[in-house]
Amino acid sequence: MSDSSDRLDPKHLSNRHRDTLTAIYQHPVSHNVRWKDVVSLLNAVGTVDEEHNGKLEVHVGNETEVFHHPHGNDATEQQIVDLRRMLKSAGLQPAKPGAED
Repeated sequence: MSDSSDRLDPKHLSNRHRDTLTAIYQHPVSHNVRWKDVVSLLNAVGTVDEEHNGKLEVHVGNETEVFHHPHGNDATEQQIVDLRRMLKSAGLQPAKPGAED
């Protein structure tokens, strides 16, 4: 059984999750990060609880954030900024190119 720190290691993520993580950290902010991909990544690295009002309460490491479902298919710019802050505070950032084992 792996501990929670393994969940925060990008090497343990699927290629799709690593691509989503990279897109979240992309500068300038990407405007085409699919919300369903974000939720899938968050489920892979933490816990996501849907509240009765449709909001998502997300726990990654010691970080907690509540997100509203965006109006379209893609995460909003503010959601991307909030995700970056939360993921970085939890110690999850994309692996550096060429740093794979």
